[in-house]
Amino acid sequence: MQRSLSQKVYADACGVIPGGVNSPVRAFPGLNMTPLIAERGEGDTVWDVDGNAYIDYCGSWGALILGHAHPSVVAAAVSQVENGSTFGMATPFEHALAAEIVRHLPSIEKIRFVSSGTEATMSAVRLARGFTGKSVVIKFDGNYHGHSDGFLIRAGSGVTLLGAASSQGVPEDLVKNTVSLPYNNIDSVRTFLRTQDNIAAVIVEPVAGNMGVVIPSKAFLEMLREETSKIGAVLIFDEVITGFRLGLGGAQDYFGIVPDLTCLGKIIGGGFPAAAFGGPCEIMDYLAPQGPVYQAGTLSGNPVAMCAGLATLHEVQKPGFYAELERKTKIITEPVSKVAQVITLGSMFTLFPPHYKNLFLQLFERGIYFPPLQYEACFVSSAHTEAHLEATRDALLEIFNNLI
Repeated sequence: MQRSLSQKVYADACGVIPGGVNSPVRAFPGLNMTPLIAERGEGDTVWDVDGNAYIDYCGSWGALILGHAHPSVVAAAVSQVENGSTFGMATPFEHALAAEIVRHLPSIEKIRFVSSGTEATMSAVRLARGFTGKSVVIKFDGNYHGHSDGFLIRAGSGVTLLGAASSQGVPEDLVKNTVSLPYNNIDSVRTFLRTQDNIAAVIVEPVAGNMGVVIPSKAFLEMLREETSKIGAVLIFDEVITGFRLGLGGAQDYFGIVPDLTCLGKIIGGGFPAAAFGGPCEIMDYLAPQGPVYQAGTLSGNPVAMCAGLATLHEVQKPGFYAELERKTKIITEPVSKVAQVITLGSMFTLFPPHYKNLFLQLFERGIYFPPLQYEACFVSSAHTEAHLEATRDALLEIFNNLI
């Protein structure tokens, strides 16, 4: 595979961008190779600047449930760009997307749009503190809620590459009110919650996607709902990954649990920067301009992102969409689970081989792109073809059989 232009572009980028990338995992840390420098995408395939094609199972980290450059999404985005790409004013497209989301998530009565998952979780926590008048926030080991200061303790995803589950530049005073507890450990978490009187919120990935796909027990999530209700704390579901990925109702519908606040992202922007947090009027009306909790963003509710997100949600509502997505995913996961550890739910999955680096490199040379870190999930889109799924399955089986 010839990648000389990728090497040059990356080397040049390193001169003007820290590490040559704008998000650390993109640098392929620990792989000792030039990262993928993407130039274009279509359907289930992405091409690098050298013209090499890769079957894409990253999908912009789960955002592209319809694949790259889906015609409906492209048409919606282009149409709005032609009419104005940003206004810094209210638009009807914000209301249209908000109404669509509220219709499918009964836990949400009102919603506020932001531009990233980090903004969504950060704002939800601020709102929870303002609503309850309390300070302490509980998160869980390995759960990643973006790079806001208070969340960078025992987080998953790229934070683990730092050698410690934290970041320099975060003073102790800023994290002293954040406590990280063991994920999916009912007894220890329940005991802790029952011994504290200053807990504002508990935030959790209802299905972890940033330490690989890890599915908690329903009993764990039910315990969180029960205990937070008893102590007057706000239960926040971080569904930035799982929202509209596991189904129209996300993980909360899958498990049958109603959180107080929900954070969304990725899919609701249709491939553009958009995220949101929402919940009942009682809590959401604490936000400015109605309430005393301030939150704002110049590009929040960007009209192009709103139109792209709305087009995406219209597509995923088509009959049989999620059943077909799960069927496609099983083309890979069911055969591979017989020779390797695979955790899967819906259209997201993670392989847990002992030498992920070796697996990644062998797939990459075959033109198959998995996330460069084992701590991330793989995603199947509606654009993945049977031929590409079967080719991926066969490549994985060949690699694993050679390792046995």
